Amino acid sequence: MIETPLTPTLPSQLATPLHIGKVVVQSRVLQSPLSGVTDLVFRRLVRRYAPHSMMYTEMVNATELHHLQELPKIMEVDPQEKPISIQLFDCRPDFLAEAAEKAVAEGADTIDINMGCPVNKITKKGGGSSLLRQPEVATAIVREVVNAVDVPVTVKTRIGWDDGEITILDFARRMQDAGAQMITVHGRTRAQGYNGNARWEWIQRVKAVVGIPVIANGDIFSVEAAVKCLQETGADGVMCSRGTLGYPFLVGEIDYFLQTGKKLPPPTSQELLECAKEHLEALWVYKGKRGIQQARKHMTWYTKGFNGAAELRMQLSLIETVEQGLDLLNRGIEMLNREQNGA
Repeated sequence: MIETPLTPTLPSQLATPLHIGKVVVQSRVLQSPLSGVTDLVFRRLVRRYAPHSMMYTEMVNATELHHLQELPKIMEVDPQEKPISIQLFDCRPDFLAEAAEKAVAEGADTIDINMGCPVNKITKKGGGSSLLRQPEVATAIVREVVNAVDVPVTVKTRIGWDDGEITILDFARRMQDAGAQMITVHGRTRAQGYNGNARWEWIQRVKAVVGIPVIANGDIFSVEAAVKCLQETGADGVMCSRGTLGYPFLVGEIDYFLQTGKKLPPPTSQELLECAKEHLEALWVYKGKRGIQQARKHMTWYTKGFNGAAELRMQLSLIETVEQGLDLLNRGIEMLNREQNGA
C-alpha cells in the first residue's frame, strides 16, 4: 500500500479525540445519517474503514414511534457498533423525549435531532429545517430531550430557510443554551436543497459564537475537500454525507489523513465492485426482497468511472434477485480484469 503525502497542514487537535459532552469519540470524521442509506448494513461497511467514527441511524419519526408496539428496523443497532447515535425528527417535544428514551434503551451513545432535512413531507409537518423558522419550538425540543436522557443531545441543521432567512448564528446559540452538546451545520439553506455550493463561511461564523463542538457538513466528497473545509471553517470535525454513496471508504480515508498526514490510495474499480457484491448480499440477508429493492440504488452508485459502467449501472437498477446482481457484478469485475491485463 503506497501512501501519498498531502501538503496541507491542519491543527494538531484534529488528530485528538472529539468530546461530545461526556462521550469521547476517537475520530473527528462522522458518517451522516442518510434516509434510506445508513442502515445497519451500510454502517458496518463504513466502520470497517473507520472503526472509531461516530455513525448515525436513518432519522426516526418520533410520532410514528409513539404509536408502534415494536421499534422500527431503521432504529436497530448492533450492540458492538460503538459509537452510535440515533437520529430523531418531529416537532413535538414530548414525543421526541419519549423517542429519545427508547433510543437510549436501544444503545444510542448520543441522541441527534434533525433540524435540517429540506424534504417537503418532513417540513410541512413541522420537522426538519422548518424548525429553523420556529426557534422557540426547537429550543423546547432540545430542553425536553436533554431532561429525558442521560446521554448527550446534538442537533443537525442548516444555515437558514433561504437567502432572506439565514438565522444560523442565533439558532446555534439557542441550541447551545438549551443544552445541545454539539451542532452539525450543513452549509446550505433549506431552499437550496442540495444545489449550489455549501457556504462554509457560515460554519466558520457559527464556530465563533458557540463553545460546543461544531461539525462541518456539505460538499465533503474527498480528503482534499475535508481538509479545505476544516482549514476554512475551523470546525471541530467533518461529517460525510453524499460522498459516501457507493463509496463507504471516504470516512476512513479522511480519518486516516487527520491521524497521519498521509493519503491512502483509492480503491480500484474492481474493489468497488467487490464491495458492492458484499453490500448486496448483506442487504439480502438482512432485509430479504426489500433489501434487493433497496440495493438497486446502491449498486448504481458503485458503478461509475470505468468503461461499460453505464450499461452495468442500468442492468443493476433492474435486478430482482441477489443472484442476478452478483452475476452482473462478477461480469463487471471480469471485464475490468481483462482490460487491465490487455486481453
